[in-house]
Amino acid sequence: MSPASTGASATLDAATPVPSSDSATDPRMAPGGPGYRRMSLALFLAGVATFALLYSTQALLPLISGEFGVAASRASWTVAAATGGLALFVLPMSALSERFGRRTVMTASLAVAVGVGLLVPFAPSIGALVALRAVQGAALAGLPASATAYLAEEVRPKALVTAIGLFVAGNSVGGMSGRVITGWVAQEWGWRVAVGVIGAVAVACAVAFRLLLPAPRHFAAGSLRPRVLLGTVRGHLADPLLRRLYAIGALFMTVFGGVYTVIGYRLTQAPFSLPQGIIGSIFLVYLVGTVSASAAGRLVGRLGRRGALYLAGGTTAAGLLLSLAPSLPLVLLGLVLITAGFFAGHAVASSAVSRTAEHGRAQASALYQSAYYIGSSAGSTVGATAYHAGGWTGTVGVGVLAVLGVVAITVLGSRAARAAARREPVPAH
Repeated sequence: MSPASTGASATLDAATPVPSSDSATDPRMAPGGPGYRRMSLALFLAGVATFALLYSTQALLPLISGEFGVAASRASWTVAAATGGLALFVLPMSALSERFGRRTVMTASLAVAVGVGLLVPFAPSIGALVALRAVQGAALAGLPASATAYLAEEVRPKALVTAIGLFVAGNSVGGMSGRVITGWVAQEWGWRVAVGVIGAVAVACAVAFRLLLPAPRHFAAGSLRPRVLLGTVRGHLADPLLRRLYAIGALFMTVFGGVYTVIGYRLTQAPFSLPQGIIGSIFLVYLVGTVSASAAGRLVGRLGRRGALYLAGGTTAAGLLLSLAPSLPLVLLGLVLITAGFFAGHAVASSAVSRTAEHGRAQASALYQSAYYIGSSAGSTVGATAYHAGGWTGTVGVGVLAVLGVVAITVLGSRAARAAARREPVPAH
């Protein structure tokens, strides 16, 4: 953590210091301890609701294109507007969570998002649909950064990667179930009924989340002064490690956003020509992401953070190349590898942000989430544009370039770590 970050965030992060050890006297939650299961389930459900709402139109883009008579690049804005709204508002929402509490902000965000979700089915035009989705994404911005900050404050350090992995796993289940449900419902009753069903599911998740999540025990309200907030943000952006982690999150999400925005168009065309219900079921591969995100802690324990990122990037790249084959089983295997690599890389990078930021954790997480969802918006629009220009090969090309960016940044991190180790003074004997 840079000195600027530490100093600027002292007022903002005014919580009473929490012991940094993982001893039995550490008052924070640990696996098997009081409240841990309720907390894990609550944030898992929050992750389900967030991704189900955020990407509720992604599997339906061919139907939306057909109803409104627009191209894939225009319809993709129903996804990009939601993720872009989240990216723009995640930092302000994180500041509100410092003042009013993580649980309060997460609850309010879900309430507004599910309310907008119930209006989405009645959008009269593509413009109105995009506008509603942008508002929904902005509302959801209170979830990601507040959730990771809550975990960093309430969970013991050695359990943090696993706890965040479970939240990310909820994201994968939400993304999967939302797409599968919308695919089959839309095949019978149209895309409007499908997104309405997702809104109802999100309402149930939001109610259960609020009932289950334990009250925070290690949070103290901070300042909302803009000068303090900007100082905290500048400090985080001055930290080279945090900057690398933000870029990695954005690049991984560029791959993921591009692939899953375009895959529905590819599978509706020859040589596949699949119906909407089957295309929705393709997203069952998200279950692989649930497993890989949950296993991120063990992966880091065996390979280290950079080793885990190399493995995640290599797995994603292999999946991209495999998906080029004109064979449905090979395309599905490619999607499995892309999904496993993405969710593992995301869990590793996001948990590293929470552990690196000693102060202003909500802002550090918010900057990561902002970069992450900017990557999603970029992937959705650039991936769709590349598909329009060069077919699936164009979309894969965008993804491969993004993975190469992840590898290059991780190499730079390895070199920086070696250089820092050489500068360490040798202890006197």
